[in-house]
Amino acid sequence: MSKIQEKITMKSGIRFKQLTEDFMVIGEEITITKISPQTYQQWLAFAEDSLQDMTKQDPYANPKVDANRLLQFVTQKSKGTIIAFSDTLLTENESALLSQYLVRRCEGEPIAYILGEQDFWSLNLEVSPDTLIPRPDTEILVEKALEFAKFRLNSPHFSGELAILDLGTGTGAIALALAAELAPISQKCGAKLRILGVDLTNGAVELAKRNALRNQLPQVEFLQSNWFEQLENRQFDIIVGNPPYIDRQDEHLALGDVRFEPLTALVAEDSGYADLRHIIERAPFHLKHQGWLILEHGWQQGQKVRSIFNEFSQNYWQQVATMKDYGDNERITLGCWNKE
Repeated sequence: MSKIQEKITMKSGIRFKQLTEDFMVIGEEITITKISPQTYQQWLAFAEDSLQDMTKQDPYANPKVDANRLLQFVTQKSKGTIIAFSDTLLTENESALLSQYLVRRCEGEPIAYILGEQDFWSLNLEVSPDTLIPRPDTEILVEKALEFAKFRLNSPHFSGELAILDLGTGTGAIALALAAELAPISQKCGAKLRILGVDLTNGAVELAKRNALRNQLPQVEFLQSNWFEQLENRQFDIIVGNPPYIDRQDEHLALGDVRFEPLTALVAEDSGYADLRHIIERAPFHLKHQGWLILEHGWQQGQKVRSIFNEFSQNYWQQVATMKDYGDNERITLGCWNKE
């Protein structure tokens, strides 16, 4: 069997297990000589071991999951198929692509950016370094928004139009997840559904538009706007948002995937509360009577966010409450604007 030598440029400190008999380190360059082609099983073992050192910088990293995800993406095979046919040999093209992806993941780059996609809710979304990576924690926000939307649709006082605004839409994940669930319901009951996502950057807006087409949800509108600036007097039944809420000095910014994500989508002034405060202050100008505002925030910020609601309340913000995510951490705070 022939040998193929691969030269992989790595940051210093990344450890690769010797897969076969030749292994050489020159400065910051690692040269791996390995028997090729490999089987699925061999590559998974090699990749999982190679990714172990990454857990020092990212305590949430899972080498086994990452290795499997890379292999499934490149081979376009399901996990079950890979297990059942573990002795299948990788093609030369597959091996080359996997080597490139593995290097990037070992350097800490988020796997969603490497593959250019991420699953969220029932959707598969294109992602890019222009936006945050959608995370499961945010799904609790989608759940609560759906709960209020369905209640609104069934209300005897329903006007016939359900309008939802997604602030800082990014990939469009929240807006599109809501559209995927509510479009069939609104159509069935004869209601008009209007969902708008806004973002500060044009790159994010264009990405969200592509995701709408990717998921056959072209009815969702996306607009470039700095929060409410371009919305004039538009009114909504529900406003949702996952704004920047991390303190610029937070040590967690040096760990994990957030090292690669856009800082402007992560950090806010006033110890992380500036954008949350601005949205809570301005939302009443764009909420219908008994409309809901639902905001995601950090796991230690619930009490402070509730106090901001009360600060701007004048007794019109009602039912202010904080809900926990699936990890039992306070994740969203919501309030109902009760003023005619």
